[in-house]
Amino acid sequence: MLGYRFRLYPSREQEKTLLEILEACRFIYNKVLEWVNGGESNLFELKRRLPKLKEENPWLRKAYSQSLQNEVFRVFKNLHVLSALKRNGRKVGRLRFKGKGWFKSFAYPQFGFKLEKGKLFLSKVGAVPIKLHREIKRKVKGVVIKRERSGKWFAIFQVEDEPELLPKTGRVVGIDVGVRHFLTDSEGRQVENPRFYERTLERIRRRQRRLSRKKKGSKNWEKARVRLARAYEKLVNQRNDFLHKLSRFYVNNYDLIVVERLNISGMVRNHRLGGKILDASWGKFLRMLSYKAERAGRRVVEVDPKGTSQNLPEGIDRDYVAACRILSLGLGRPEVTPVEMGPLLRVSASAVVAGQVPSMNQEAHTL
Repeated sequence: MLGYRFRLYPSREQEKTLLEILEACRFIYNKVLEWVNGGESNLFELKRRLPKLKEENPWLRKAYSQSLQNEVFRVFKNLHVLSALKRNGRKVGRLRFKGKGWFKSFAYPQFGFKLEKGKLFLSKVGAVPIKLHREIKRKVKGVVIKRERSGKWFAIFQVEDEPELLPKTGRVVGIDVGVRHFLTDSEGRQVENPRFYERTLERIRRRQRRLSRKKKGSKNWEKARVRLARAYEKLVNQRNDFLHKLSRFYVNNYDLIVVERLNISGMVRNHRLGGKILDASWGKFLRMLSYKAERAGRRVVEVDPKGTSQNLPEGIDRDYVAACRILSLGLGRPEVTPVEMGPLLRVSASAVVAGQVPSMNQEAHTL
């Protein structure tokens, strides 16, 4: 499934209704989890209990019936994910009950919604203004309504994921990620590390201090909490925008992208570099590369980076050498060590965001 995310602008009355629906879905989720913990494991039996539960709690009728039924599926889906992680050797705990304020989304899985003339009609809510910044090209299968911690509302339209194959370019590239520079590639580009967290750290700290001085639960505390949440939200949006556009550039321009196989969870244990590694978001970048490449008919190959930065000649950038060696490993060719080169092409983070990553004039690597 693919998701198209758009901002919603509910009225005060509509927002009140949306919050009541969130609370109803939270109630159902916790109740189903209680039944499951009590030994009930039949999905359809649990769904049959919902009508009686609504008779006992009439306020649940404020939510669309399919939205409540979807919470039964959500509990079972979460249990399935935990079981899969456990089978793969991961240490997992139990599903937790959702406290008030910690339930952020509910769904219209099949029906109960309609998009028309700049508004999204939602059953039990009404026509909510929506900002459609791009066209939805496929049939919508469902809609998830989400409230961010900043108080903003979004609609996420779920559509079928169909491949959009790109024409072949015959070009390949190796990528070496780093802390000093976000990445260096085998064609001589060196992309700036934007360090979004470092740049907004002081603002976040100020807002955290202001929040800590407010009485928890008061109106001033809530205002300070929202300001802090919006600072974090802006940070996440900036980082995601950068990563999406950079990964899109490589997928559009190369048939084969060779990257390092990284143990990021182990690397972040380095107290000196852990924060910088998390800020760089290498893992998210590589995931974006992979799923975009799969949909476009491209290939992303991971190789062991061990030794790619050793035995370097003088005057050659080590990250560039590593990128060339990573490419050689991915192609199954003898290791290449450049002996001379011109200056690397520095690419700023702002150029990436503006969609202005340059193509190289030098001869490109080919398959």
